[in-house]
Amino acid sequence: HVQLVESGGGLVQAGESLRLSCAASGTISRINTMGWFRQTPGKQRELVARIISGGSTNYADSVKSRFTISRDNSKNTVYLQMNSLKPEDTAAYYCNADIMPPYYSTYANYWGQGTQVTVSS
Repeated sequence: HVQLVESGGGLVQAGESLRLSCAASGTISRINTMGWFRQTPGKQRELVARIISGGSTNYADSVKSRFTISRDNSKNTVYLQMNSLKPEDTAAYYCNADIMPPYYSTYANYWGQGTQVTVSS
């Protein structure tokens, strides 16, 4: 049974930083893409950043130069370093990953439970 567990959300003031972590646990053969999405009430979930197993990354335009995604493959963990936070970054942040269980040849997509980030002005 695979789980994604996020941590690191909280309440900060504009201009401050937060670091989110997401650890994949369970029986895992390999992980391909890992990423972060965010969602505010009444809006669709949107991609913030993602990183593939080889290390290539891409970001939403709204967070480029402020957020950095990274991963530690030895720990099955992905991080999101968020700097210069703005009130418009306030959202529930969700971890997402494509994970292949043992004895399978395809990846399945998993979501974390979400962690709230609130940025006050």
